[in-house]
Amino acid sequence: MADLETARGCAETMYANDRASKALGIEIDIPAAGEAVATMTVRDDMVNGFDVLHGGLTFALADTAFAFACNAYGVLSFAAAAQIEFLRPAMLGDVLTATATEDHRGRRNGYYSVEVRNQRDELVALFRGRSAAKSDTSILEKT
Repeated sequence: MADLETARGCAETMYANDRASKALGIEIDIPAAGEAVATMTVRDDMVNGFDVLHGGLTFALADTAFAFACNAYGVLSFAAAAQIEFLRPAMLGDVLTATATEDHRGRRNGYYSVEVRNQRDELVALFRGRSAAKSDTSILEKT
């Protein structure tokens, strides 16, 4: 397993050019290799006519946590599959936290679970992703 320094170095490299996450105001924390925490505040430009966060943006937050978790080992990895289940709406002003954990990591594929919770620690969504590694591409060499 990669050490925390490698995981955080990969995250720094990824985030430096991640215009989508920055535009959404997503902040990233890497507590351990194979884990990531992404946080986002629901803004006025993210909600529908009922002040409910657009589901695609909930998915984007969870997918971001997944991406940072599966790219902790220095090898460029991509989402090969993902699904989400929405359990309750996120509302204007909510602070959402997506916590990604590694369930299994093989040579070429990884499986990750992501819980999205609001500031009241209520479960908003469950996300599951499968990653595929591109074994000939190093994240850290891209700087």
